[in-house]
Amino acid sequence: MKTLAILSLTSLVSAEAAPYAQCGGTGYSGSTTCVSGWTCQYQNDWFSQCLEYSGSGTTTLSATISTTKSTATTKVTATSTSGVEFPTINGLEFEIDGKTSYFAGSNSYWIGFLTNNDDVDLVFDHMDESGLRILRVWGFNDVNTIPSSGTVYYQLLKDGTATINTGADGLQRLDYVVTSAEARNVKLVINFVNNWSDYGGMAAYATAFGSSQTTWYTNTAAQTAYRAYIKAVVARYINSPAVFAWELANEPRCNGCNTSVLYNWIQSTSAYIKSLDSKHMVAIGDEGFGLDTGSDGSYPYSYGEGLNFTMNLGIDTIDFATFHLYPTSWGTTNDWGNGWITSHGAACAAAGKPCLFEEYGATSNHCSIEAPWQKTALNTTGIAADLYWQYGDTLSSGKSADDGNTFYYGTSDFTCLVTDHVAAIDS
Repeated sequence: MKTLAILSLTSLVSAEAAPYAQCGGTGYSGSTTCVSGWTCQYQNDWFSQCLEYSGSGTTTLSATISTTKSTATTKVTATSTSGVEFPTINGLEFEIDGKTSYFAGSNSYWIGFLTNNDDVDLVFDHMDESGLRILRVWGFNDVNTIPSSGTVYYQLLKDGTATINTGADGLQRLDYVVTSAEARNVKLVINFVNNWSDYGGMAAYATAFGSSQTTWYTNTAAQTAYRAYIKAVVARYINSPAVFAWELANEPRCNGCNTSVLYNWIQSTSAYIKSLDSKHMVAIGDEGFGLDTGSDGSYPYSYGEGLNFTMNLGIDTIDFATFHLYPTSWGTTNDWGNGWITSHGAACAAAGKPCLFEEYGATSNHCSIEAPWQKTALNTTGIAADLYWQYGDTLSSGKSADDGNTFYYGTSDFTCLVTDHVAAIDS
């Protein structure tokens, strides 16, 4: 039997702050007045929120979110925080388990959708022995219709309602990823929504709540559902040292938007996450667009996608920067990528926060193209870790997903870009 948390939503439009919206906090510049029946209540120095007035000083979300109990285990056992060191930043570097260093890692969007625990363990065993310390995974899997039996999905978005699936084919699959990573000392970057339609993303919210790719960031109903999902996921893993960081989205963009749209969304959402969990780091998950430092005027440096890298990095509740690199997709050259890396390193150093070189990849000649990027990143002040896109392995069902950028454990590309890279880091 599945455990379901059900959230019913209606679209609300007001000049005042909407239900559950931010209404105060450090750096906040929006409305401090909530709609009728809701009051602005202090959560912490970063975040005050519009909550329903109950006539007392205590307000909960129980009137909006209900939970059906079942006998299934639906939550990772909380790890004692006594003596546990959560990943953090130390100057312009990351610190993991008390060690401040440059770290290597990878991406695997698919690992949380596997149904065989042995396959999950295999991946983390291979990562651990290879020295890959960070893995970025999809913390979302949204659908608009319930898929066939046995297909993993995390959230159903339909007809203005969001239903979080915490059953055996839902968030329990992500539970096992966290449990397995924790046992093998691999740290996870977990994000909450996709800019792209793969695995639902903002498009699935748009179908359910009537927003669009650009209005999603300001659509009250969509944002209320999104935050409820964030709250459900954060609550499951809030005490786990396996969580490296929470991430707002995969490659958020707002094409043609004023940069204030994404800035305000990043500021309020990151503050909300910090109000739920002050133990773990928070990042954006963006591609690094919108940067003057080192700019050659090319598309990735421009502000056309609504992003301002430097301004967004200045938000207090964003702990470190992220940026990606795909020259083929962006109409630039592979060599151009080295300047892209050093430009972001310089911007991060100026901001006093580390950069995570979070995604990079090529569809062929992996070693000759990507190894120079790794070397540049390792030797650039401000770059603290890199995660190549994406990890591949041979599972019980055969090879894991290959999107064209994948290279597999045990291959010559893996030796070049993982074994040799980790050795260079250690030296």
